[in-house]
Amino acid sequence: MRKILSSPLVRLLLLSLVLASMAEDKSASASEIEKKEEATVHIVYVDRPEGVDPEEFHIRTLGSVLGSEEAAKGAVLYHYKSAASGFSAKLTPSQVEDLKKQPGVLQVVPSQTYQLHGPGARPRTGAV
Repeated sequence: MRKILSSPLVRLLLLSLVLASMAEDKSASASEIEKKEEATVHIVYVDRPEGVDPEEFHIRTLGSVLGSEEAAKGAVLYHYKSAASGFSAKLTPSQVEDLKKQPGVLQVVPSQTYQLHGPGARPRTGAV
């Protein structure tokens, strides 16, 4: 056994296996970090601004987190101005946390889509 391990070819093979294993661990860590900071759509509810255009207020609020109003304009997907005051945008987890600390921000929640009728739902028949 000792003679086999002293062979330069076997040592080279073992070294390459160890390095390959270390590279896999490192790439898994990088992808976990990347996944953790992946942007997803969130709905941001804010106080209804008085005397200010709601869209301008939304852009200013998000711009303070993203670094510029131009970045905020690119990130906003929709402005809510009628029944609720707020906007939806693609945000990373760290951006969500920073946004929650901004004045006027009431709540930041992940966007969800609900199905009223599932694929297996049967239509109701008869008198109601």
